[in-house]
Amino acid sequence: MILQSNPKAAYLERRKAIDAALARVLESGWYILGREVEGFEAEFAQAMGANWAVGVANGTDAIEIALRALGIKAGDRVVTVSHTAVATVAAIKRIDAVPLFVDVDPRRYTMDPESLDALLSTPDGGRAKAIVLVHLYGQPVDMKTIVPMARARGLSIIEDCAQAHGALLDGRIVGTWGDLACFSFYPTKNLGALGDGGAVTGINSSLRETVQLLRTYGWKNRYVSDLFGINSRLDELQASILRVGLQHLNQDNERRRAIAARYNRSLAGISVELPWQASNAYHVFHQYVIATNGRNILQERLKRLGVGSLVHYPMAVHQQPAYADPTLRPVDLPHTERLVGRILSLPMYPQLRDDEIEEVVTALHTAIED
Repeated sequence: MILQSNPKAAYLERRKAIDAALARVLESGWYILGREVEGFEAEFAQAMGANWAVGVANGTDAIEIALRALGIKAGDRVVTVSHTAVATVAAIKRIDAVPLFVDVDPRRYTMDPESLDALLSTPDGGRAKAIVLVHLYGQPVDMKTIVPMARARGLSIIEDCAQAHGALLDGRIVGTWGDLACFSFYPTKNLGALGDGGAVTGINSSLRETVQLLRTYGWKNRYVSDLFGINSRLDELQASILRVGLQHLNQDNERRRAIAARYNRSLAGISVELPWQASNAYHVFHQYVIATNGRNILQERLKRLGVGSLVHYPMAVHQQPAYADPTLRPVDLPHTERLVGRILSLPMYPQLRDDEIEEVVTALHTAIED
């Protein structure tokens, strides 16, 4: 079976370097907020075009901390999309803010500027304090259109970059367009740890201390809380693994793009929709997502042919029981609701071999012809 994702393959490819990094940490005797985290934060900030980075426990915490650092409070309205990992919205709810959903562009699968404009013109949308933009599947959001709209209404801007490490728009790296950016290092991400991990990055240095305080109980001085903070720390072991992975991020992204290009060539002309790429974007293909009306049948046929696939995501957030409140969607979400029954993620990870790619392509052709 060809797996849809395979974080073990990344470990095996870099096993010597990762094992050495882990041994270095274990032998140091310092396991929380030490030199490895400091080193990774500096290296990651530089790689992401930021002035600083603060490591946290996971991507969900990163969004929660970013919202709180920007002054978002209980009851505040926060605009985001419903076609995303539920973590994006869970972070908003964790601070008792109110998520407001807008639709996605039917080609990009990211926030639709027209839907955003419509929402911000509603009474509830007009009360919004922040916007969380999700660079989904490795595809940058249309920041050139949306950022001016948000700024004109005084909205704080948070970029959810969990699926887009290293993606570019007009040559500018994602995560540098808004006020703060949030990253996940879940093992399957473009830059993945061997456990959970996350980071908040920023350009404005005045926010750095607030983010640092919020991740560790609000402590300026140990055991004394100046702010109401949480316990959300990237540990030394994961930081050491990420420092190894960061050295390979650019080449890994190039490999993902090469795999996507090969899929594009080999699947052209068959009866599925292939991923759309904006001409001014550098898409880093966290996922390679096709769309078809016969998604469930196609997925089962691929499984029988030895090809794994996944659905990211089978239910939009607003369709899930925890978020089904109709007041959270002041505007209609037709593109979002159409997508969830049609999308399918094919195998995508840098260690995928050329012969495995051909096997996926052959299986897809066979499954569609059946």
